[in-house]
Amino acid sequence: MDFLQLDLPLIWAILIAVAIMLYVLLDGMDLGIGMLTFVAGDEDERNMMTATIEPVWDGNETWLVLGGGGLFAAFPLAYSILMPAFYLPVILMLAALIFRGVAFEFRHKAVRRPTRLFWNGAFYGGSFAAAFSQGIILGAFIQGVTVEGRAFAGGSLDWLTPFSLMVGFGVVAGYVLLGACWLVLKTEGELQVKARRWATLALVAVAIGFAAISLATLSIDPRVTERWGFSMTHLDPGSLLPLGLIPLGLIPLAGLALTLLLARDLVSGAGKAPDWRPYLLAAGIFLSGYLGLAVSLFPWLVPFAFTIHETAARDNALGFMLVGAAIMLPVILGYTAYVYSVFWGKVKPGDGYHSA
Repeated sequence: MDFLQLDLPLIWAILIAVAIMLYVLLDGMDLGIGMLTFVAGDEDERNMMTATIEPVWDGNETWLVLGGGGLFAAFPLAYSILMPAFYLPVILMLAALIFRGVAFEFRHKAVRRPTRLFWNGAFYGGSFAAAFSQGIILGAFIQGVTVEGRAFAGGSLDWLTPFSLMVGFGVVAGYVLLGACWLVLKTEGELQVKARRWATLALVAVAIGFAAISLATLSIDPRVTERWGFSMTHLDPGSLLPLGLIPLGLIPLAGLALTLLLARDLVSGAGKAPDWRPYLLAAGIFLSGYLGLAVSLFPWLVPFAFTIHETAARDNALGFMLVGAAIMLPVILGYTAYVYSVFWGKVKPGDGYHSA
């Protein structure tokens, strides 16, 4: 195959976008459950919650490594600009993920109550800090960074804005929704009833947050609003044609429809809908938001300074790496699917670690 005939920067952008989306859906669920352990009724209930992710939580973070490593290798200019802009939230995210991973193991080995409380707090605190940091990074990325020439030229706290904080809380609510819906799938009885209630509350927060973030995103740059066919002051009548606004409008409409379906399933209770459907619908809501973000920002990889093609490595390097990706990605996907299939059943009391 002649790699020079392919749009390699676009292919790698899609691969990285898919890796990030898989990370959000899988490790976002882990982080959501970690935050929900804060409201668990007792230690046994908390252990049941962590048992639902015990076999898979560390493997889910593989997709974060793939996304970050892919950005470094395939789009070095974008990496060199974005990393200095987000040093502090990235360091906080990585420290939180490390601290959370240590707490996941140590909380089960704590004998004294104060020590157990410390590691439980580290677990849900690290989960919150990691989720919130990822939201702040996303919000700051959407806003764009200050660039002069081919380098970041802003301040160390440019990422800290009301918009990035709003996106941070939105991501936290979204991860809690994913985690609660996963508990609906993996548990039964009283814990599942609680999970449905948690998911319902999180869904309300997600609906409000997504609506607010979507409207705020439209005001960031005129090119974003033009992509959707209107400005903040007037509507372009030409965008109402079938080939204009209507196809793009299907994305938020799909998100709204999925939100209403999920609300119906959560409120109807057990037995009215299959337990796997709430998580699938929650994933669909995230996917609709992700597609909306892609429509708003494409083809910018450093909004609004450099595009995908302007920041990409040379085609021969991209082609060489694509061979490795074509080999490894099916392996990672197959292993992930296998692990989830092996541990697919419901978690019972006593599964996983026992409380000390």
